[in-house]
Amino acid sequence: MSRSEGAHPGLNLGHTDAVTHEQAETGLFGFWVFLMSDAVIFALLFATYGVMLHATVNGPTPASEYQIGPALAETLILLTSSFTFGMASVAMKHGAPRLQLLGWMGVTLLLGLAFLVLEGNDFATMFGHAAYPTRSGFLSSFFALVPLHGLHLLAGCLWLVVMMVQIVTFGLDSRVKINIMRLGLFWHFLDVVWIAIFSVVYLQGLIR
Repeated sequence: MSRSEGAHPGLNLGHTDAVTHEQAETGLFGFWVFLMSDAVIFALLFATYGVMLHATVNGPTPASEYQIGPALAETLILLTSSFTFGMASVAMKHGAPRLQLLGWMGVTLLLGLAFLVLEGNDFATMFGHAAYPTRSGFLSSFFALVPLHGLHLLAGCLWLVVMMVQIVTFGLDSRVKINIMRLGLFWHFLDVVWIAIFSVVYLQGLIR
């Protein structure tokens, strides 16, 4: 492997599309910088949640509001969506038929939407228990952190739709491939953030 390929910050296209691989290096590195800035925002919200966790003012608590079943289902769905996006990336790299790439991206989109539906149901259940963001410091910090991830995932789903339209319209030129690689980094980043949310927010909240 060349030095350039070893330093590549995304999907290695060197052996299948050297031109796009070279063009992607700078753009993908810049996108990594953006993701790290986003990670700082999430880190601050995690810290805020940790500080405010006990500020329930005799209102709803983590143990009374969190449900392990839906949270685990959401986790499995998001992990599966990362796998399907990975398969889409492999299909793009090796020049698989366009329909195969679109199929994997479509499955990823459906999984992302399923996650959002389940998460929306979780929030509706909490509202039904009068667990509003203004009720306590704990709930304010929860609704600052968890729905922000959901908004990111919604943006990712919209981005998926845009990329599928671009594949149909423009084919797999260098610009489209680089944007799919950026979207892949974004999608897997959201998976990592959710694992942190599941571990720090839901699992710790349920055992308190």
